[in-house]
Amino acid sequence: MPARQLEIDGATWDVAPTGRVTQYTRDEFGVLFRRRDGTEVRVSRYAPLGSRHAEDSLAELSERELRELWKRSQPAWTAPETGYRR
Repeated sequence: MPARQLEIDGATWDVAPTGRVTQYTRDEFGVLFRRRDGTEVRVSRYAPLGSRHAEDSLAELSERELRELWKRSQPAWTAPETGYRR
């Protein structure tokens, strides 16, 4: 179940934490953007300013901050969170 939804250029994206733990543990979280029609998946990372729990931290982000993360996101096939799948 997606933690958040975001509307960008007429497309709806489900936004959720990736669940991947990096060497930075709670200093960095991954966020997964999955287009609702299933045609695209994107991944980004961010350093939380508040909560150090992925779900809580994602809930604290504003819509503007989520849009900025989406702009900086990379295609799924370039990210270890998705197993580099196309």
